[in-house]
Amino acid sequence: MKKCLAVTLTLAVLFGFGTLAGATTLKVGLDADPVSLDPHVQLSGGMLQYSHWVFDPLVRYAQDMSIEPRLATRWERIDELTMRFYLREGVKFHSGNTFTAKDVKFTLERLKKSVDFKGLFELFTEPAIVDDYTIDIKTKKPYALLLRMCTYIFPMDSQFYTGTDASGQPKDAIVKIGPSFALANESGTGPYTVAEREQGVKLVLERFSDYWDTASPGNVDQLVMSPIKEDATRVAALLSGDVDFISPVPPQDFKRIERDPKVNLFTYPGGRIITVQLNQKRRPEFRVAKVRQAIVHAINNDGIVKKIMKGTATPAGQQSPKGYAGYNPNYVPRYDLKKAKALMAEAGFAGGFECTMIAPNNRYVNDEKIAEAVVGMLAKINIKVNLKTMPKAQYWDEFDDQVADMQLIGWHSDTEDSGNFSEFLMMCPNKETGYGQYNSGNYCNPEVDRLTLAAQSETDLNKRGAMLQQIEQILYDDAAFVPFHWQNHSYGAKANVEVAPIINTMNFPYFGDIVVK
Repeated sequence: MKKCLAVTLTLAVLFGFGTLAGATTLKVGLDADPVSLDPHVQLSGGMLQYSHWVFDPLVRYAQDMSIEPRLATRWERIDELTMRFYLREGVKFHSGNTFTAKDVKFTLERLKKSVDFKGLFELFTEPAIVDDYTIDIKTKKPYALLLRMCTYIFPMDSQFYTGTDASGQPKDAIVKIGPSFALANESGTGPYTVAEREQGVKLVLERFSDYWDTASPGNVDQLVMSPIKEDATRVAALLSGDVDFISPVPPQDFKRIERDPKVNLFTYPGGRIITVQLNQKRRPEFRVAKVRQAIVHAINNDGIVKKIMKGTATPAGQQSPKGYAGYNPNYVPRYDLKKAKALMAEAGFAGGFECTMIAPNNRYVNDEKIAEAVVGMLAKINIKVNLKTMPKAQYWDEFDDQVADMQLIGWHSDTEDSGNFSEFLMMCPNKETGYGQYNSGNYCNPEVDRLTLAAQSETDLNKRGAMLQQIEQILYDDAAFVPFHWQNHSYGAKANVEVAPIINTMNFPYFGDIVVK
């Protein structure tokens, strides 16, 4: 009894923040918190979730993955390079400034400067303002995914972010490491404003009194976000009532939550591929195709899904999940330990070698356990892997610096389309265009680049699908990366929290619309 009481008291201390008098408060336990208040500093699921809470996109995905209006009320194709957007009038930023087309133009230009986002917007040219509430968004060539890309345009307050801060630095500077105005200040049009933030401890959001979407059913006045790295602690916080909503739910606790009448479990099919990249610049062995193929054959994808993911993921042999244009049912996992050993011998590395690996321990479901499993599997083909894991807040800087020979990364297509995987994970890294921004393996195949770029502007869906499948074939034959599985989304919540209507396959819960009964 004393031990249980101690745990309860500890959780109460961790999550018992003050709440607004008479307000509906939702206490949320996530595996990690947003790394910044600047929506353009990092292209990641956590930052995109934050963007939906504090900012608003031009358009967003509905639950059936159709595109629904947000700050743009309607749109029309003007020509093959131009789409005209008609903007919502009467929208206020958190600063009190009025939202207009100039804010969309400012934001798009800033996105093209962001190290993380510039690859997504490489095809976009300078937008043309027609009037205060009409803007033409243009591309360099016909682009079939233009409207989908507009789900990533969260207009920022151009007046608020213009000028210099107290240190003389431009307020619109995008700074990954170190202080910046946008890192600590925000002015979006979203349902919540940032009331309090202590990195790694808590993020308190309060309902914006002048929020434009008066039709939203959302009735939560205050969100209290707590990063809870440990799975067991996160689940305990929900079951004890110290938080109202958690994500993700570790697969081993699904049944435990389902058995408790006070809480509900919600899962949603996901397309996030979990992989390891092999850095060919750091390790000459990884430049040898047969070594890469040996590693892929040494990975027991089905075993990871069964034992670590408890059956809550889908084994993967390629980037594209079923339903994507690039998916090919023939590209399946290749676990065959005997063949893996033979490939190592054929490559001249029967005795193996030693290398380093990094992985996050709170970004993806069971990421640390997956990484540990990889160490054991590769040991069977005489590859000694020295593994280091770390929290998400530290991981991405290390990932960007490519500090290890092998690096774990998950990716959910930003456009719900196969091409986006290759644009960021497989194209030759190019700092000017942003393509290959997350290709820490430094894999580079000109044919993959050619096909990826050609697919962007191919409007014949059958031809486009054939191009994307050809890319998957090249990557599969080259063993360009090490695929594990596609990860599902999972959420746990108190029984009075209506989660089902606000989630979709993109894993961006629309907390602005959440209802607490």
